[in-house]
Amino acid sequence: MPPAQRHPTMADVAERAGVSVSTVSRALRGLSTVSPDARRRVDEAVRALSFVVSRQAASLVTGKTGAVAVLAPTLKSWFVGSALAGLGAALRDTGLDLLVYSVSDLADRAVFFDRLPARRNADALLVVSFDLTAEESARLDDLGMPVVYVSQQAEGRASVYVDDVAGARHGVRHLVNLGHRRIAYVHAARGPSGFSFSSRRRLLGYREALAEAGIERDESLVVEVRASGRRGAEEAVGALLGLREPPTAIFAEIDQVAIEVMGVLRGAGLDVPGSVSVLGFDDHEMAEWMQLSTIAQPAEEIGRVAGELARALIDAPDADPARHVVLPTRLIPRASTGAPRGGGGNGAGDPPPADGPDATVPAPARR
Repeated sequence: MPPAQRHPTMADVAERAGVSVSTVSRALRGLSTVSPDARRRVDEAVRALSFVVSRQAASLVTGKTGAVAVLAPTLKSWFVGSALAGLGAALRDTGLDLLVYSVSDLADRAVFFDRLPARRNADALLVVSFDLTAEESARLDDLGMPVVYVSQQAEGRASVYVDDVAGARHGVRHLVNLGHRRIAYVHAARGPSGFSFSSRRRLLGYREALAEAGIERDESLVVEVRASGRRGAEEAVGALLGLREPPTAIFAEIDQVAIEVMGVLRGAGLDVPGSVSVLGFDDHEMAEWMQLSTIAQPAEEIGRVAGELARALIDAPDADPARHVVLPTRLIPRASTGAPRGGGGNGAGDPPPADGPDATVPAPARR
């Protein structure tokens, strides 16, 4: 029987690359202290020897798992999927693995927070579009690893998000400037692990823009899609069209709801935007195809920045654990919004006054 083939070791890689074992270790961990030339020689030696790093062995030496975990309420959301795409790209560049915990119901949620599997399997945890109770937040604070909140502003904790209030305010101003005064706001349906942070903030921006324009608040114009899919959109639109004074414009919390609303309106024989204008929030991949006006947020960029922030906190445990990164939104006017019948406003497509407060959504800010 032939002798078992010996697997190459880190010492073999170091000898072939002409560097020290510690340099190989730093290069394989993606540390910036390795010169480009040394990193290239290590990479070539790794490929030539078919060297594979054992995560278990590396963890015993470094105390690190070489992985980042994500906690999300669903993997079906456009935003979550886009953010994970950006996060995955950022982690691949630094040699970190990605673990995803999808907690879609109350039973899974209870198990996750009871066992906290990320404690054993990852060096950092990203909480993506997930509402936490005070008790759950405290549990994550005790993990002993960096925790980054994605798409929400968590006071005293690392966060990457957009300013939902400013974005919604900007969008409603667009409708006001077109001449609309009856503007509805439509919430998305919520499941057991639904995400309400952005919804509350966008509703606040909607209300602030109406107040700024001197439009009296009418709570009958704020409705929730109580069921998923077309049936929920039909009920929400029906409630609005049944009002004594129906809206001339609808601002939907997310593009998915906006697209469903457009479908219901057109199915009822109403022209968009001739009868009712529709505005969304996200810039979902279908928004351009549907010619939906929207407030765009950079979902993939949010994921990428969150990955970079997690890596920075892993590499520098003494760094500020409460760093916030705020990314910009922008208005994309398309064919779904226009002046209401009868005219009014500054004219179709006129932008908000350039010298007004929050005339543009702030550029990326770090604090």
